[in-house]
Amino acid sequence: MNRRDFSLALAAALATAGLPMMPLWAQTTDSTAQPALPEVADLVIGNPDAKVVLTEYASYTCPHCATFHAQVFKDLKRDYIDTGKIKFVYREVYFDRYGLWAGMLARCGGEMRYFGIQDILFTNLKEWAASDDPAAVVENLRRIGRTAGLEDAAIDACMNDGAMAQAMVNKYQADTEADGIDSTPSFILNGTKHSNMNYADLKALLDAELAK
Repeated sequence: MNRRDFSLALAAALATAGLPMMPLWAQTTDSTAQPALPEVADLVIGNPDAKVVLTEYASYTCPHCATFHAQVFKDLKRDYIDTGKIKFVYREVYFDRYGLWAGMLARCGGEMRYFGIQDILFTNLKEWAASDDPAAVVENLRRIGRTAGLEDAAIDACMNDGAMAQAMVNKYQADTEADGIDSTPSFILNGTKHSNMNYADLKALLDAELAK
Protein backbone atom coordinates (compact mmCIF):
# COMPACT_ATOMS: atom_id res chain seq x y z
CA MET A 1 0.00 0.00 0.00
CA ASN A 2 1.51 3.29 -1.06
CA ARG A 3 1.42 6.27 1.25
CA ARG A 4 -1.91 8.08 1.22
CA ASP A 5 -1.08 10.81 3.66
CA PHE A 6 1.95 10.35 5.87
CA SER A 7 1.39 13.81 7.36
CA LEU A 8 -1.70 12.83 9.34
CA ALA A 9 -4.01 15.52 10.58
CA LEU A 10 -3.95 15.09 14.35
CA ALA A 11 -7.63 15.93 14.48
CA ALA A 12 -8.38 12.70 12.62
CA ALA A 13 -5.61 10.60 14.11
CA LEU A 14 -6.50 11.40 17.70
CA ALA A 15 -10.23 10.82 17.31
CA THR A 16 -10.49 7.83 19.63
CA ALA A 17 -13.61 6.04 20.66
CA GLY A 18 -14.79 8.34 23.42
CA LEU A 19 -12.79 11.48 22.74
CA PRO A 20 -13.80 14.59 20.84
CA MET A 21 -12.12 15.11 17.47
CA MET A 22 -9.26 16.88 19.25
CA PRO A 23 -8.71 16.35 22.98
CA LEU A 24 -8.82 19.53 25.01
CA TRP A 25 -5.24 19.12 26.20
CA ALA A 26 -4.11 18.87 22.55
CA GLN A 27 -5.85 22.13 21.64
CA THR A 28 -3.99 24.32 24.08
CA THR A 29 -1.16 26.53 22.86
CA ASP A 30 0.43 26.63 26.30
CA SER A 31 2.98 23.81 26.26
CA THR A 32 3.38 24.03 30.02
CA ALA A 33 -0.26 23.03 30.42
CA GLN A 34 0.10 19.83 28.40
CA PRO A 35 0.70 16.59 30.28
CA ALA A 36 3.90 14.67 29.61
CA LEU A 37 3.36 12.04 26.93
CA PRO A 38 4.02 8.39 27.76
CA GLU A 39 6.95 6.54 26.24
CA VAL A 40 6.01 4.35 23.29
CA ALA A 41 8.36 1.38 23.10
CA ASP A 42 9.22 -0.60 20.00
CA LEU A 43 7.65 -4.06 19.84
CA VAL A 44 10.53 -6.53 19.86
CA ILE A 45 10.72 -10.32 19.68
CA GLY A 46 13.57 -12.69 19.00
CA ASN A 47 17.14 -12.39 20.22
CA PRO A 48 17.74 -8.86 21.60
CA ASP A 49 21.49 -9.35 21.14
CA ALA A 50 21.38 -10.73 17.58
CA LYS A 51 23.73 -9.20 15.02
CA VAL A 52 20.93 -9.20 12.44
CA VAL A 53 18.09 -6.79 13.12
CA LEU A 54 14.98 -6.74 10.92
CA THR A 55 12.49 -3.90 11.41
CA GLU A 56 9.07 -4.10 9.77
CA TYR A 57 6.93 -1.01 9.17
CA ALA A 58 3.29 -1.95 8.68
CA SER A 59 -0.25 -0.64 9.04
CA TYR A 60 -3.17 -2.56 10.44
CA THR A 61 -5.37 -1.23 7.62
CA CYS A 62 -2.92 -2.25 4.86
CA PRO A 63 -4.06 -5.32 2.85
CA HIS A 64 -0.50 -5.97 1.62
CA CYS A 65 0.65 -6.05 5.25
CA ALA A 66 -2.05 -8.59 6.06
CA THR A 67 -0.88 -10.69 3.11
CA PHE A 68 2.73 -10.52 4.31
CA HIS A 69 1.60 -11.60 7.75
CA ALA A 70 -0.31 -14.57 6.34
CA GLN A 71 2.22 -15.72 3.75
CA VAL A 72 5.64 -14.72 5.11
CA PHE A 73 5.68 -13.78 8.79
CA LYS A 74 4.83 -17.18 10.22
CA ASP A 75 7.75 -18.79 8.35
CA LEU A 76 10.00 -15.89 9.34
CA LYS A 77 9.03 -16.32 12.98
CA ARG A 78 9.55 -20.08 12.93
CA ASP A 79 12.91 -20.06 11.15
CA TYR A 80 14.60 -16.87 12.35
CA ILE A 81 12.81 -15.24 15.30
CA ASP A 82 11.93 -18.22 17.49
CA THR A 83 15.36 -19.76 16.84
CA GLY A 84 17.12 -16.61 18.11
CA LYS A 85 18.89 -15.92 14.83
CA ILE A 86 17.55 -12.37 14.51
CA LYS A 87 16.05 -9.51 16.46
CA PHE A 88 12.67 -8.50 15.00
CA VAL A 89 11.27 -5.02 15.57
CA TYR A 90 7.70 -4.13 14.61
CA ARG A 91 6.75 -0.48 14.08
CA GLU A 92 3.21 0.66 13.42
CA VAL A 93 2.25 3.03 10.60
CA TYR A 94 -1.02 4.96 10.75
CA PHE A 95 -2.75 5.75 7.47
CA ASP A 96 -6.01 6.51 9.25
CA ARG A 97 -7.65 6.48 12.65
CA TYR A 98 -8.79 2.87 12.28
CA GLY A 99 -5.15 1.80 12.10
CA LEU A 100 -4.31 3.93 15.12
CA TRP A 101 -7.16 2.44 17.12
CA ALA A 102 -6.03 -1.07 16.20
CA GLY A 103 -2.53 -0.27 17.42
CA MET A 104 -3.90 1.10 20.68
CA LEU A 105 -5.94 -2.07 21.19
CA ALA A 106 -2.95 -4.32 20.44
CA ARG A 107 -0.80 -2.47 22.98
CA CYS A 108 -3.59 -2.72 25.55
CA GLY A 109 -2.66 -6.32 26.27
CA GLY A 110 0.96 -5.49 27.03
CA GLU A 111 4.02 -7.00 25.36
CA MET A 112 2.98 -10.56 26.15
CA ARG A 113 -0.31 -10.29 24.25
CA TYR A 114 0.68 -7.81 21.54
CA PHE A 115 1.64 -10.22 18.78
CA GLY A 116 -1.31 -12.50 19.52
CA ILE A 117 -3.70 -9.56 19.07
CA GLN A 118 -1.72 -8.54 15.98
CA ASP A 119 -2.41 -11.95 14.45
CA ILE A 120 -6.15 -11.54 15.02
CA LEU A 121 -6.12 -8.01 13.56
CA PHE A 122 -4.32 -9.01 10.36
CA THR A 123 -6.21 -12.28 9.91
CA ASN A 124 -9.59 -10.54 10.27
CA LEU A 125 -8.77 -7.20 8.61
CA LYS A 126 -11.59 -7.45 6.07
CA GLU A 127 -14.11 -8.01 8.85
CA TRP A 128 -13.21 -5.49 11.56
CA ALA A 129 -12.20 -2.56 9.30
CA ALA A 130 -14.83 -2.92 6.58
CA SER A 131 -17.38 -0.41 7.89
CA ASP A 132 -17.55 3.32 7.10
CA ASP A 133 -19.11 3.77 10.54
CA PRO A 134 -16.37 4.49 13.13
CA ALA A 135 -18.63 3.29 15.95
CA ALA A 136 -18.99 -0.09 14.24
CA VAL A 137 -15.22 -0.38 13.83
CA VAL A 138 -14.69 0.46 17.50
CA GLU A 139 -17.15 -2.25 18.51
CA ASN A 140 -15.39 -4.72 16.20
CA LEU A 141 -12.10 -3.89 17.88
CA ARG A 142 -13.68 -4.30 21.31
CA ARG A 143 -14.80 -7.80 20.29
CA ILE A 144 -11.25 -8.63 19.25
CA GLY A 145 -10.02 -7.38 22.61
CA ARG A 146 -12.51 -9.58 24.43
CA THR A 147 -11.40 -12.55 22.32
CA ALA A 148 -7.84 -11.85 23.49
CA GLY A 149 -8.99 -11.94 27.12
CA LEU A 150 -9.18 -8.19 27.81
CA GLU A 151 -11.88 -6.74 30.06
CA ASP A 152 -14.21 -4.04 28.70
CA ALA A 153 -12.95 -1.47 31.21
CA ALA A 154 -9.35 -2.06 30.16
CA ILE A 155 -10.24 -1.83 26.46
CA ASP A 156 -12.12 1.44 26.96
CA ALA A 157 -9.29 2.93 29.00
CA CYS A 158 -6.74 2.06 26.32
CA MET A 159 -8.78 3.29 23.38
CA ASN A 160 -9.65 6.57 25.09
CA ASP A 161 -6.09 7.39 26.15
CA GLY A 162 -5.48 10.61 24.23
CA ALA A 163 -1.96 11.08 25.56
CA MET A 164 -0.94 7.64 24.33
CA ALA A 165 -2.59 8.29 20.97
CA GLN A 166 -0.55 11.43 20.41
CA ALA A 167 2.63 9.75 21.64
CA MET A 168 2.08 6.90 19.18
CA VAL A 169 1.51 9.32 16.30
CA ASN A 170 4.62 11.29 17.27
CA LYS A 171 6.73 8.13 17.31
CA TYR A 172 5.33 6.92 14.01
CA GLN A 173 6.09 10.24 12.34
CA ALA A 174 9.63 10.42 13.75
CA ASP A 175 10.47 6.80 12.88
CA THR A 176 9.12 6.88 9.32
CA GLU A 177 10.89 10.17 8.60
CA ALA A 178 14.18 8.89 9.99
CA ASP A 179 14.04 5.68 7.92
CA GLY A 180 12.52 7.21 4.78
CA ILE A 181 9.44 4.99 4.88
CA ASP A 182 6.86 5.81 2.20
CA SER A 183 4.99 2.52 1.75
CA THR A 184 3.94 -0.52 3.74
CA PRO A 185 5.09 -3.08 4.42
CA SER A 186 8.68 -1.84 4.35
CA PHE A 187 11.72 -3.31 6.06
CA ILE A 188 15.01 -2.11 7.47
CA LEU A 189 17.58 -4.93 7.53
CA ASN A 190 20.74 -3.92 9.39
CA GLY A 191 20.30 -0.33 8.23
CA THR A 192 19.25 -1.03 4.61
CA LYS A 193 15.69 -0.38 3.45
CA HIS A 194 13.77 -3.00 1.47
CA SER A 195 10.26 -3.09 0.03
CA ASN A 196 7.68 -5.84 0.33
CA MET A 197 8.93 -9.28 -0.71
CA ASN A 198 8.17 -12.99 -0.61
CA TYR A 199 9.68 -15.38 1.90
CA ALA A 200 12.33 -16.78 -0.45
CA ASP A 201 13.74 -13.32 -1.16
CA LEU A 202 13.65 -12.32 2.50
CA LYS A 203 15.32 -15.58 3.51
CA ALA A 204 18.15 -14.96 1.05
CA LEU A 205 18.75 -11.50 2.49
CA LEU A 206 18.70 -12.76 6.07
CA ASP A 207 21.05 -15.64 5.31
CA ALA A 208 23.48 -13.27 3.61
CA GLU A 209 23.54 -11.03 6.70
CA LEU A 210 23.94 -13.98 9.04
CA ALA A 211 26.89 -15.25 6.99
CA LYS A 212 28.85 -12.01 7.35
